[in-house]
Amino acid sequence: MGTSPKVIWAVADTRRGVENQAIGLAEAIARELGHAVVARVTIRDDGFVTLPEHDTPDVWIGCGRPALKLARRHRKIFPAARFIYVQDPRKHYDRFDLIVAPGHDRVRKANAISMIGSPHRVIPDRLAEGKAAFAKQLSALPAPRAAVLIGGPNKRFKVTPEVAANLEARIGDLLDAGYSLMLSVSRRTPKALTEALKTRFDGDTRVWLFDGKGENPYFAFLAAADVICVTEDSTNMLVEAAATGKPLYSLPLDGDPGKFSRLYGALEAHGALRPLLGPVETWTYPPLDATAQAAREVVLRLGLERQGAAA
Repeated sequence: MGTSPKVIWAVADTRRGVENQAIGLAEAIARELGHAVVARVTIRDDGFVTLPEHDTPDVWIGCGRPALKLARRHRKIFPAARFIYVQDPRKHYDRFDLIVAPGHDRVRKANAISMIGSPHRVIPDRLAEGKAAFAKQLSALPAPRAAVLIGGPNKRFKVTPEVAANLEARIGDLLDAGYSLMLSVSRRTPKALTEALKTRFDGDTRVWLFDGKGENPYFAFLAAADVICVTEDSTNMLVEAAATGKPLYSLPLDGDPGKFSRLYGALEAHGALRPLLGPVETWTYPPLDATAQAAREVVLRLGLERQGAAA
């Protein structure tokens, strides 16, 4: 008789970047176990919590401040579950069995696991699916191809007119160097920059500009790229791009990276990241598998059963 599959809850609010971290770790643990169900628990903006069909978790994984509050309540409701928090829970370390935190946060606790960046969902199978789903559009872009992923201002960085002009120029340099462009902007990208990029590049047959409308080709862009360029504010996308093993360039914004300079240093030390300062080069490095490594450590520390480990 085989054991029942573990039920893993991924608990987060509606922000895509936060959600992907919880789901990414949950999926990685499920792959490690080989016998698990991942269920999404959404904390809506109004505080309402949507619970899944699998209503009793074995493993509870939360990310984001709303999940911190919910964990306190759920620990009383599900006393047998193992609770994990992604990121630094700040003063609430004893609320969780394990904490999976970015190395640049320097969480020094006995129940903490440190990793480069944060968990994500970029794996070879998902990249292949994305590439296949957009095969027709990708075939219209001759190789070599560059994926250019643009974020926007946050607490640490600004997109000044000078920065916007530099970004536009660097993207133009890639086109002049013979690269087709897979260009994506985000919700945080200033409207003026998006419009400037559309004006300059959207009519070029060697440019695919995704502005958020329609199905997101993000995984297809990563899969089809020969080089990847990411603005330095987008730390999650930098780590996800490093999981491909492809040359990764950072695009500078205006500001002080603070603790994130430690993340950039870790990616550079891994051989993944370089600043885009001159001619585009290519190189190789082992794809960064920090999410899988963290998942293996979670399974080990919690003593979770792998499929076939027990009858």
